[in-house]
Amino acid sequence: MKEFTVLDLLNLELKAHNELNLKCIAGRKGLVRKITDPEINRPGLTLSGFYEEFAFHRIQLFGKGEASYIGKLEKEDAMESVEKLFSYHVSCCIFSNGHTPGKRFLEIAEKSGCAVLQTDLPSAELAMRLMRALSNVFAPHKIIHGVLVEVFGIGILITGSSGVGKSETALELIERGHRLIADDSVELRNVSGNILMGSGKDQRLGHHMEIRGLGIINVSYLFGVGSIRDRKQVQMIVDLEEWDQEKVYDRLGSGENTREILGIKVPLVHVPVKAGRNIPIIIETAAMNERLKMMGYYAAREFDQNVLRWLESKNARNLYFNNKDIF
Repeated sequence: MKEFTVLDLLNLELKAHNELNLKCIAGRKGLVRKITDPEINRPGLTLSGFYEEFAFHRIQLFGKGEASYIGKLEKEDAMESVEKLFSYHVSCCIFSNGHTPGKRFLEIAEKSGCAVLQTDLPSAELAMRLMRALSNVFAPHKIIHGVLVEVFGIGILITGSSGVGKSETALELIERGHRLIADDSVELRNVSGNILMGSGKDQRLGHHMEIRGLGIINVSYLFGVGSIRDRKQVQMIVDLEEWDQEKVYDRLGSGENTREILGIKVPLVHVPVKAGRNIPIIIETAAMNERLKMMGYYAAREFDQNVLRWLESKNARNLYFNNKDIF
């Protein structure tokens, strides 16, 4: 990933319950320092003089306890531990609960070139929001050519060769009341090691779609804000391909196909495209079928079991009636 700095942290476009409400109160020269670790550190032990295992490369979070202790050190003119703390290349310091450190602390931070940030959020809430934001920033990611839509609550990544009809299929799904997340370039991130989250590659472009013969359209303007969302977990991949007369397609669905992306296996459905096939309704059905699978119901497995039970019962009857020793 590209370098992520303290200034990038300040400029993160987070909304509602994810906002950090950060502002820089000292050490603006340190805004260019890199953040290399998604974890955070509470420097309480460090301020008391214990520097073994000091995670200086992490963001340093100062809560009520740390802020009170710094105030005590300033009153006693015993700032040696603070000076030692800033002798390390600390990425940045954040004070929660709206606390403002004393003048001496800010002078030491300014001299060391370390940015001091402040937020009105409580420490626990700030820690959760920071970890969510940084886990997303540092998550493994890749760009895939396709369209990401939400159908009946299921995030579906539509892939296929250029011109196969991905955008047109997505447009029909949107017209039927489903939602668009991204068209053409989808950015995928491995969040928490087991969640594949998808969003648009560039949020500044908004929710636009390119329809051949029509051009660029703005989905939110045409269909309303209810037809879009910013990000969604990818729970299924639908791969569109031109119908091949020589290929034998799965007609029972008993096989569980998957595609691995960023180390996460996602259910995969191959849908052949030809004139007369209603692809959007097939995708809707696939989404509803996937929801049933999440609830533990597998139609193909039930069909197989019913057939096996029927065969076993028929064989048992034949064996019974053909056995002359019984009569």
